[in-house]
Amino acid sequence: MKTNRPENPHQAALLRLLRDGPRSRAQLNDLTSDGMSRSKLNGELDRLIELGLAAPDGFAESRGGRRSGLVRLSPATRFAGIDIGATSVDVAVTDGELNVLGHVSEPIDIRNGPAPVLDRVFDLVGKLREQGLYTQLNGAGIGVPGPVSFAEGVPVVPPIMPGWNRHPLRETVSQELGCPAMLDNDVNLMALGELHAGVARQVDDFLLVKIGTGVGCGIVVDGRIYRGVSGSAGDIGHMMVDEDGPVCPCGNIGCLEAYFGGSALAAQAESAARSGVSPHLAARLAATGSVTAEDVAMAAAQGDPVAIQLIRDGGRRVGQVLAGLVSFFNPGLVIIAGGVARLGHILLAEIRSVVYRRSLPLATGNLPIVLSELEDVAGVVGAARLISDHVYSA
Repeated sequence: MKTNRPENPHQAALLRLLRDGPRSRAQLNDLTSDGMSRSKLNGELDRLIELGLAAPDGFAESRGGRRSGLVRLSPATRFAGIDIGATSVDVAVTDGELNVLGHVSEPIDIRNGPAPVLDRVFDLVGKLREQGLYTQLNGAGIGVPGPVSFAEGVPVVPPIMPGWNRHPLRETVSQELGCPAMLDNDVNLMALGELHAGVARQVDDFLLVKIGTGVGCGIVVDGRIYRGVSGSAGDIGHMMVDEDGPVCPCGNIGCLEAYFGGSALAAQAESAARSGVSPHLAARLAATGSVTAEDVAMAAAQGDPVAIQLIRDGGRRVGQVLAGLVSFFNPGLVIIAGGVARLGHILLAEIRSVVYRRSLPLATGNLPIVLSELEDVAGVVGAARLISDHVYSA
């Protein structure tokens, strides 16, 4: 595996600046704050071009003298973003600036274990290669829906991923794709995606709450993911909201995830369908043999009061947990994301109502709580951002 890397922190800093698009040498000189002289900066840029990590890109407009040369990341740079969820996998290839060049998705069942799921992942990466999107990858970022040891690159006792505990996922992907790889929790990757290309581009401190099959929270502090000592920070789905509640997949009682997540919502909707209290959901159950969170959203859009109440109840419980986090952390933004977040503004309104009512006024006075705008690509863009942070480091 041969992948050029920056040779020192100066080069790494320049590459991270160029990740936001081509810049002139004069602009880069203005943006660097580590005391590099103009001649030192030009020397480092020339070396990055020699290494194949950057490329000249014409000339900038004159600022009153000789026109400064533009520099961009190498147009040959390619990253893979791999977002493995509980029920689907998304794979994308990006350029060095993390623009998505190709994106494919396929249903999977994470409970089938590493071998069959990774076979599908590698098939999807191969499809993107067959489309001519890359010949050699510079790196791959991977997300999974469970706790991860970031330092070791392995999942650790993930509740909804039987058979994945301590599987050498980072090493397996790296060897198969012939490039460096990095592994993180899927929610952290979504937060990175929002930080790079979503509603959090101008925010340094924010929370991203993913409501999918499970519930998790990405924590960004000063523009960086906060993972905690062992990598389990943000696992809010397993915070207890009712000591007399149902059993959660993690084995504990009354967790948030046992009340509201894709699986919990589908179970509640099926119960409502079988009892006949929701004609919309009963019709869906009769037609397909099952009821999903998407069916709840459709029923709510048609005015079904039971579906609307299910969404409000879930939003209220998420809001209760989030209100405590907001008072504790005092973020500048809260983003609601994930498949269940597509329940939309009924859900968002309930979460907002609870948070604004229960959190301290000083914490919520200027706090936007918004839906993600990236939807399906947040995870793959975040995965590409994760591996680019690694590749663009000394």
